[in-house]
Amino acid sequence: MPEAAVHVASGKVREIFELDSERLLLVASDRISTFDVVLPTEIPDKGRVLTGLSGFWFARTRGIVPNHLLALRPDGRSTEARRLQMLPIECVVRGYLAGSGWKDYCATGATSGHELPAGLARGLRGWQSGYVRNYAFSMLVGVLIVVIGCLVGLNFAH
Repeated sequence: MPEAAVHVASGKVREIFELDSERLLLVASDRISTFDVVLPTEIPDKGRVLTGLSGFWFARTRGIVPNHLLALRPDGRSTEARRLQMLPIECVVRGYLAGSGWKDYCATGATSGHELPAGLARGLRGWQSGYVRNYAFSMLVGVLIVVIGCLVGLNFAH
């Protein structure tokens, strides 16, 4: 990294560095995470593939909704990003009742605010959604409507 960068956080698959008060550097590693666990074996060039896919879609959708992407670095795994206030929602679409969805189901009989039938098996095929913070789906829809409205200049104060 040619400029001074301060390490500020480590995620399951990314390292985050502060470049200055306005910019962050997100570096995608080759680590792999599944069902909320980082596995011991890395996948060569996974970080480059992940960064390339992200860069493609952020560039492709920039005209629809603004995003944080400023530049992709030549190393292929680093994204220079505008520092923004994060909306801590990550949608995980699953084909199976597993991971944090399974944990919630075992504890409460529900996941993401949805009551499920009793007696479901771990890994049940056909179960389709979970949220990292396990928000109720209806609450997420409301938040997204307000966020999108703000982006296009709608006023929800009335």
